[in-house]
Amino acid sequence: MAFLQDPPRLDNQYDHDPLLKEYLARTLPPEVLASAVEEYRYLGDQAAGPLYRLMLEDLDHEPRLVQWDPWGRRIDLIELTPVWAKAKELTAEHGLVGAAYEQKQGPYSRVHQFALNYLVQASLDVYSCPLAMTDGAARTLLDLGNRALSDRAVPRLISRDPANAWTSGQWMTERTGGSDVGLTETVARQVDGGWTLDGVKWFTSATTSEMALTLGRPVGNPEGGRGLALFYVETRRADGTPNGISVHRLKDKLGTRKVPTAELSLAGTLATPVAGLTDGVRNISSMLNVTRTWNAVAATWLMRRAIALCQDYARRRIAFGRPLSEKPLHLDTLAQIAAEAEGAFHLTFRVVELMGKKEAGLATPAEELLLRVITPLAKLTTGKQAAAVTSEAIEAFGGAGYVEDTGLPRLLADAQVLPIWEGTTNVLSLDTLRALEKEGVAPALFEELEGRLVRLEGGRFFEEVKAVRQAIKSAQEWWGSVARDRDGLEAGARRFALTLGRSLELTYLIDHAAWCCERGDAPRAQAAARIFARRGVELIDRRLAFADARALALGTV
Repeated sequence: MAFLQDPPRLDNQYDHDPLLKEYLARTLPPEVLASAVEEYRYLGDQAAGPLYRLMLEDLDHEPRLVQWDPWGRRIDLIELTPVWAKAKELTAEHGLVGAAYEQKQGPYSRVHQFALNYLVQASLDVYSCPLAMTDGAARTLLDLGNRALSDRAVPRLISRDPANAWTSGQWMTERTGGSDVGLTETVARQVDGGWTLDGVKWFTSATTSEMALTLGRPVGNPEGGRGLALFYVETRRADGTPNGISVHRLKDKLGTRKVPTAELSLAGTLATPVAGLTDGVRNISSMLNVTRTWNAVAATWLMRRAIALCQDYARRRIAFGRPLSEKPLHLDTLAQIAAEAEGAFHLTFRVVELMGKKEAGLATPAEELLLRVITPLAKLTTGKQAAAVTSEAIEAFGGAGYVEDTGLPRLLADAQVLPIWEGTTNVLSLDTLRALEKEGVAPALFEELEGRLVRLEGGRFFEEVKAVRQAIKSAQEWWGSVARDRDGLEAGARRFALTLGRSLELTYLIDHAAWCCERGDAPRAQAAARIFARRGVELIDRRLAFADARALALGTV
């Protein structure tokens, strides 16, 4: 007798996402939501239907590097996949980047833009990678005030015309490593009144883009980050030939296989300084804030996709005489990861809200300070959650979750890059410490938490509010106790940052559940807050001696 399993299917990703619908109803003015619902529903249908089917049909296709034409000319063209071809068209037409800059929704433009992406990107094979850098490049050019470059590039970066739309790369990583960009070896030289770049970029994720922002060190500048300059590069010259750019190979990666990540060299590459000839690292801060936000939103849509597939499969899969949807242990497992995903969603979209208010000129000084610290917190916290949630999700499918042609293993493989891209968990934990040392940032963060907790205490979420308060108290006490111990401070930075990130998530979960209670529709939201609280928010460990940890870490006696 044949044994057949019914594969999981997706329903409309807007209609069947209660959290997203609740959040948008709570956050957007009614007229803004009403004007967008049709588009949300359309993209939700595309993501569940034709785009998802195309992605599954296209599992075996990957980008291909064509270095030479038939007549021996070096062309370095990268052939993309059918999903990416479709994604380029859809991106422009629905303003997956441009919606944020058109400002049709005013301070809610970022919420609208990222809601669009949240709905559809899980079916676009990580096309979000070039979009994140495109968005970051547009924001950087505008913020740095280079009128000539902005006038040339930004209209193309945010265009709704697929034939005119550009994407941008962000070429920072070299052989010396990615996190410490101060070690950049690319040399910038002034030639005939212009600038050229020479060097090797070891990891470039949007190599097929029409332009890139990159770092180079002008001849004579000092070592370190201050001596670098930020440069604008167009990848091809007016005649269509490569702009001194040679692609050596495409990277063989664990995940994000559809992203044409390349190793390339620059030799006489024409470039234009974006904002002076120094302080390049500081000048990329606008880009990093945007790309880190995209990274966090990507974590939310990957988790949402994994859970949606698990939920459908639980109703279809019969084991030991009953569907998995009737198995208490299986349901408990799915509830645990769903609580993590909902917490990640709320933290991430709080960042999105603040970004939108800032870009509309409506953020208060305290909100701008808050944005500075919760951006790295959201990225580092959600990146770790996405890797853990997708791992649990593919386990929920048993052996089928480990078989490549189901498409399920890609969820985990693609999620695993999220704690790495745009700054690893450790790098962003240290960035969080630096942010909190700036005047006004720590008060803004703790006022964000306390302002919500005060409204929530005394209600039905007493235990959950208590858990947040205890975690915050422990984090503050630890921070104060190690302030003069730089080794101890750095050693505990990850646990400290994750405690803050999870405390924010639980606070927002409680706040949202209270709102749902007021509407008389709260079982799911209440469960999310309570389960998340039971999983724990405090990771501070004051008993661990750094010397002991070092001995264990390095395997010394």
